[in-house]
Amino acid sequence: MDPYEDLDRTVNLITVLAFYASLPEHDKEFVAVVGPALATSLPCDHLPPGWEPGDGPEYPEAGY
Repeated sequence: MDPYEDLDRTVNLITVLAFYASLPEHDKEFVAVVGPALATSLPCDHLPPGWEPGDGPEYPEAGY
């Protein structure tokens, strides 16, 4: 298996999940469970040095 194949697949799944989460009738529990699981499966050696997952802007909750 190509070492980037798993990363590409995971990023694709996260992208599709983000699109799904923007739909008005999405399953919030599914997104809450699958999102962190996919993020956890990202290989740590591909992240920028010193990057922390909690670093970044605060986003307001979507009021659907």
